[in-house]
This record gives sequence, structure tokens and C-alpha cells, in this order.
Amino acid sequence: MQPRELELYPCKELIEELMRRKTFLGVVIHAEEDCKGDTWAEEKMFKVHFNSNLTVNEACGLLASVTGHIDRECS
Repeated sequence: MQPRELELYPCKELIEELMRRKTFLGVVIHAEEDCKGDTWAEEKMFKVHFNSNLTVNEACGLLASVTGHIDRECS
């Protein structure tokens, strides 16, 4: 798939494709509503997706690790 082809698919379909892949090991976080502007004007709600390659505890551990990394990089 060429990078420009990704523009033709809605986010929902791309996320569903990742969740179907047995080779995907990770977490997808996305805003419930599309961001149509350049800035965030209000609070956003997010969804988290992971497939059967991770348990709930493993997904939480991965998110905690990412949070720690972000905290260190932004401090």
C-alpha cells in the first residue's frame, strides 16, 4: 500500500484492519470525534483499541510505559 492510498480510508477502517492483523502488537489511541481544525478548543474524549495479542494488563503496562517516556521527554 502506498502512503497516499491511506488517505482514501476512514480512520475506523484503518483501526479495524490493524486489530485484525495477527502481527500487530500495540495499542491504538484516537479521538472519538475527528479533529477538523488546527487547534483543540475543548476537552476531547479518546478511545483505546488493542487486539487479542495483548491482555488488558499488558495493554495497560504498555500505556504506562509510554506515559513514563512522555513525562521524561517533556520535563
